[in-house]
Order: sequence, then C-alpha cells, then structure tokens
Amino acid sequence: MSTISRFARMKDLPSAHLLGAGTAMCAGCGGLEAVKEVYDVLGKKTVFVNAAGCMTLTAVYPFTPFQGSWLYTAMASAPAGAQGVRDALDILKAKGRISDDDDLDVVVLTGDGSAYGMGLSATSGAIERGLDFLYLCYDNEGYGNTGQQTSGATPLGARTSTNTLGFTGDKKDLFSIWAAHDPAYVATVIAAEPLDLARKIEKAASMKGPRLILALSPCPTGWDYDPKDTVEIGKLAVKTGIWPLKEYVDGRVTHTRIPHPRVPVEEYLKLQGRFKHLFTPKRDNFTIADIQARVDAYWAEVENDKG
Repeated sequence: MSTISRFARMKDLPSAHLLGAGTAMCAGCGGLEAVKEVYDVLGKKTVFVNAAGCMTLTAVYPFTPFQGSWLYTAMASAPAGAQGVRDALDILKAKGRISDDDDLDVVVLTGDGSAYGMGLSATSGAIERGLDFLYLCYDNEGYGNTGQQTSGATPLGARTSTNTLGFTGDKKDLFSIWAAHDPAYVATVIAAEPLDLARKIEKAASMKGPRLILALSPCPTGWDYDPKDTVEIGKLAVKTGIWPLKEYVDGRVTHTRIPHPRVPVEEYLKLQGRFKHLFTPKRDNFTIADIQARVDAYWAEVENDKG
C-alpha cells in the first residue's frame, strides 16, 4: 500500500464527474456530493450495490446516473448482494472469462438507516467472512428518504419526525463497531473536506477485504437549513469537533484532522432547524452544554492517548 497520495493539492482532485446530473435528489444533498467525490476517485470500474434509501432517488429504472454498473437491493441485504457480485466476478476470473483488468471494485452504498440498523447484522457477517468490498455509508442522521425519522445515527438533541421534542439518546458509534471486527480499513469523511476524502478513498481502494467509508451527510430537508449552507455546515462539523476525521488501520486509530482551536458546538447547531428548539423560545443551556461536554471529553481522550 502506497503511503504517498497523488492528491497533494485541491487541483489534483479528479474532475471526471462520473455521476450524472439531473437526478431527483434534494438540492444541496451532502450525501450525493460525497458519492460524487468517491466515485470520481474510484473510477468507472466500480459496481455499486445500492440499499434502499435516499440514493434510491438517483435512478429511474432502467436509467441510473452511474456510468458503471449499479444493483439495487432491499435495505438490509446490500452486503449479501455484494457477496453475490464479488463471488460472480471471482468465478468469471477463475474460468478465464474475464481478465484482472475487467474486474470491478464492489461498493455497498447505504444510508445510516441501513448501516446503523436493519443492515448491521448482514454487514457484520460480511466482515466476518472477509468479503472484499468497500462499504460507503452516507450518514444524514435519520431516515431521510421517508421523512427524517430517528435512526441509530441520530445525535443527542436533534429534532426528528419521531422525536419532536429532541432525541434524548446517543448516536451509535458505527466506526467503533466496525473497528471491533478488525477489518482492513475504517474511515470517516465529509464532502466539505474533499482532499481528506480523496486520500482516504485512494487508500481504501489500494486494499483488499472489508473497508468502511462513513460520510457525514448534511441534509437540507431533514436538518432544516438552506441548501446553500451544506458546505459551511460540513466544515463546522469538523471545526467544532462534532465529526472527527479519522481512520483505523492495523488496530490503530489515527485522526487526520485535529481541530485547534475548536469552534463552540453551538455555531454548528444554530444553523440547523432540527436544533432550533435549543435556542428559542428559551435557550436550553443544559443540553447545549451537554453536547459540548461530550465533544470536549472525546478530544481530551484523544490528547491523552497521544501522551
């Protein structure tokens, strides 16, 4: 695996635009932007196994915006679909019916509803089997395609259609769940930081085995903000430390960006309607301080580990 990235500067990023325009996706979708950036780095020799979710709206049968292959599955069964595709490709190679150059990278494409919830069992099994696949989760912290109901990825304090007073639980730690399986690679990314994303996709593409790319995906409709603010909200997720950019390789977690100084979390929260109840009609100092304390505790632990 090469440790030198071909993406040194922004101008090194690919501009292939392999994902076509004109889909029915929401304006300003952070998940779609992440998929575009990932696809441009991976290239055309990719087959996407798409679990039902927001990205269902990218395609209207028999057309898809993907220049390569695309397979659609139910929410929980994308890893099983990926296993079938991988097996078929391996059999064709073994029989000499396709060459190594004709081989494809198998990518599962899911939202957080599938990745954190109903698809987690099938994913765990695929990791245990050592399936050679890349798993891309666009995490918009709710069931965005069906009205932003609470999912396993919903953060503390966020208002959803099923938690109208604000979610009181904790966002599930999918990064650690994957890392506990000791896969080849786990990384968090966000489209608003395209260089970091491209370098991680480049690294993941150079590996074999189970690999997770977890992309926080600002969602204008579900998070209730102006679509023009998607990039700003994405950058604030990193600057506040709410979304740590990190990777797991060979049993070790490394942060690829340590925000310093960190911006207060309320700068991120107050731009989103899903957190509006924390500020008006009466400021909820307790919940805001609780969210800040959790972020501070996370980064304090990171600093302690460095020492």
